Amino acid sequence: MKLITWNCQGAFRKKAAQILLQRPDILVIPECEHPDKLVFNSTTPRPNDLLWVGDNVHKGLGVFSYGDYKFQLHEQHNADLKIILPIAVTGGQFDFTLFAIWANNREDPDGQYVEQIWKAVHHYDHLLTHEPAILTGDFNSNTIWDRPRRKGNHSAVVDKLAEKNIHSVYHGHLSQEQGKENDPTFYLYRNKEKPYHLDYCFTSAELYHKVKEVEIGKYEQWINYSDHTPLMVNFGE
Repeated sequence: MKLITWNCQGAFRKKAAQILLQRPDILVIPECEHPDKLVFNSTTPRPNDLLWVGDNVHKGLGVFSYGDYKFQLHEQHNADLKIILPIAVTGGQFDFTLFAIWANNREDPDGQYVEQIWKAVHHYDHLLTHEPAILTGDFNSNTIWDRPRRKGNHSAVVDKLAEKNIHSVYHGHLSQEQGKENDPTFYLYRNKEKPYHLDYCFTSAELYHKVKEVEIGKYEQWINYSDHTPLMVNFGE
């Protein structure tokens, strides 16, 4: 299974062909327009299944299957955590719960970015404890921005997930340290001199050991399409 997350910075219908060259089985796309607006050209493959959520038809969160995987929004979904989707994924190499994430809820006075993930980790405690899980997407956060007195900062989320034996595959497989990543996934104003690592894929232990390859897209290849580059993870049997 190849899982890719990529914040496309809008207008996914114009960019889908580029990311589909990477042959994903599951694709998580923050800032994706509503499916009704996804009119692809005749040569662009159509997904076999999809879910979308958002308040803005131009920028929501889209999740697409290009393999045998089927999606079902989990019955425990908390609509207050607007752009974090718990999805039961079935029909492929293995079944698991996918938490597709775009940490961006401007209506929450407690915090609109990583604080959303902090709340989700607690709300979905049972799913994260008892089922194989993948959390992936645009977290809009990094430990370099930790506010020590803020309960749900980035490091707190990483530590809480670690208590459940859920870890970042990029950091683990490429021997990276949180906050000192060698590979940016975001360039402010698309400026190569303003790089940050904001996109992640965390997996529970049984899936972590299936990871065969982790790759971050290169600036030169992706900057004409988005201020983010894709995070790509290959899972084996």
